[in-house]
Amino acid sequence: MYPPPPPAPHRDFISVTLSLGESYDNSKSRRRRSCWRKWKQLSRLQRNVILVLLGFLIICGFLSYLQAADQWKGLSGTPAEEQKMKPEVVPPVLPAPQKEGTKPEEFPAVVPQKQQRHFRRGPPHLQIRPPNTVSKEETQDDAKEKETALGDAQQEENTQRTVISWRGAVIEPEQATELPSKRAEASTKPPFLAPRMWKKPGPPNERQKGVIEAFLHAWKGYRKFAWGHDELKPVSKTFSEWFGLGLTLIDALDTMWILGLKKEFKEARNWVSEKLDFKKNVDVNLFESTIRILGGLLSTYHLSGDSLFLRKAEDFGKRLMPAFTTPSKIPYSDVNIGTGFAHSPQWTSDSTVAEVTSIQLEFRELSRLTGNKKFQEAVEKVTMHIHSLSGKKDGLVPMFINTNSGLFTHPGVFTLGARADSYYEYLLKQWIQGGKKETQLLEDYVKAIEGIKTHLLRHSQPGMLTFVGELAHGRFSAKMDHLVCFLPGTLALGVHHGLPADHMNLAQSLMETCYQMNRQMETGLSPEIAHFNMHPRADHKDVEVKPADRHNLLRPETVESLFYLYRVTRDRKYQDWGWEILQSFNKYTRVPSGGYSSINNVQNSQKPDPRDKMESFFLGETLKYLYLLFSDDMELLSLDTCVFNTEAHPLPIWAPA
Repeated sequence: MYPPPPPAPHRDFISVTLSLGESYDNSKSRRRRSCWRKWKQLSRLQRNVILVLLGFLIICGFLSYLQAADQWKGLSGTPAEEQKMKPEVVPPVLPAPQKEGTKPEEFPAVVPQKQQRHFRRGPPHLQIRPPNTVSKEETQDDAKEKETALGDAQQEENTQRTVISWRGAVIEPEQATELPSKRAEASTKPPFLAPRMWKKPGPPNERQKGVIEAFLHAWKGYRKFAWGHDELKPVSKTFSEWFGLGLTLIDALDTMWILGLKKEFKEARNWVSEKLDFKKNVDVNLFESTIRILGGLLSTYHLSGDSLFLRKAEDFGKRLMPAFTTPSKIPYSDVNIGTGFAHSPQWTSDSTVAEVTSIQLEFRELSRLTGNKKFQEAVEKVTMHIHSLSGKKDGLVPMFINTNSGLFTHPGVFTLGARADSYYEYLLKQWIQGGKKETQLLEDYVKAIEGIKTHLLRHSQPGMLTFVGELAHGRFSAKMDHLVCFLPGTLALGVHHGLPADHMNLAQSLMETCYQMNRQMETGLSPEIAHFNMHPRADHKDVEVKPADRHNLLRPETVESLFYLYRVTRDRKYQDWGWEILQSFNKYTRVPSGGYSSINNVQNSQKPDPRDKMESFFLGETLKYLYLLFSDDMELLSLDTCVFNTEAHPLPIWAPA
């Protein structure tokens, strides 16, 4: 046998493929085919992820482009919607019903509102003095304001405008601020008198003189120890600040005018002209500053016809507007009038229902006077939102609402006291202010009154006093704030304007209760909160007061309702009750050096214990309502031609029925 042949040696081969007729090509077309091949090699999931990311990037880029375009458009300082602003429509103010024999030509015609142009942000400095009715002093004050105004305001000030005011009267722009092309045209127009909602009363009677003396004593303390500051501390002869805006002075302006205190009014007017400056880095409460400052300036403008107060009102109103920049359009409770930063209180994101629904009268009137609809639109969005919310109980609303969600919080708690009271008041008063045309407001008000009767109304023992308690998650509490004593007056006002007569029966019963809350105290002054006995025990009084609730803050609600009840019924017992309360104020709250002080203990006539604070509403509301209560002139700020805001500042009814 032959041996096997040796194994062949191991060899490695390399295969090389040569392309014929083509050279190496790194062109875009070849790379593109290569990328497409790679794309096809990806899984379906990978391809979907890449497509989603690409789509997201494209959308982001498009949105960024739109935002950049808006910013370029906004460099002029005017929002795009304002640049295309249409002529604004101002609700008409019809003349008061003419008496027999009155000539129609005695009433000035309403001049249509001119289209406004806004060239900058921020409050304009209006130049709307009535021609031929402005004193030399007012002209000098206006000149001072012009010198301190921002330079970029002049272009807006030169824009011609007509402001409609009380009873159809108008204020024409002063000729000095008109465009040259308009001066000849304006010179042909007849001069109009300053607006008035004021009929000069006759000489004061003895009780009214008592109110005037009380006001002058309070004013003496404020002028001497707290001039230009917010509130007087009469015992320590100093002052306290809340906003730093002369709160007491502004709150008292229209009271001085009504009481005929010309010297004091003139001095206060000069302070407003020379010292009142809203360009301050200070937080203000939207509700409190609206009803006191904005309301006070607007009412003083209507009473005096002095355009200074309207200019200040518009400036202040514009500085409050950032409060409405919330996700829900329910305004923040606080706003910095210098920086425009608005916010909720530090401890919550809620606002109270009373705060956000008791600013409508003032902002609506500011829109009517200035032609700027944004004020009215902002507050009416709030009204409509509250109207549409669930969580009510037969017209009754909870006390709190969240500014972010726009929903009621703390549901199931219902009261007519603090944090909810003026919501019900402003339902009726907005309906009256607008000429009784907004039926939704009336329906909400009437429904709420029925809810009060059903859920909150009870009777005390042994005197069977009618009172309004509180309801918390179905449990009734016989607690009634003094603030609730606004309700008899509001009910009477509604009856005066045609609401059911049974509302008047309830008003008179509640008025008796509020009077007893004063009368049953040793000082004759009501406590801040009263509790009512509901058990038939002869050794118990109807009205009981807890130690923490026995203070009195010089509040106006009882005398406010006495004023309305007297106006509607002409029953002089209401005047007598008011006189008793004024005497108690003089006896237990008067400070010899000037001013009146709130007290800690209404149940101790020997030691009422002054709290050393005179609230601005004592001059703005309490004494004003007492003066009007003691007047027998029903045309003095008639209920048919004006409506009082919740701080007693009278504003005109737009179209009296």
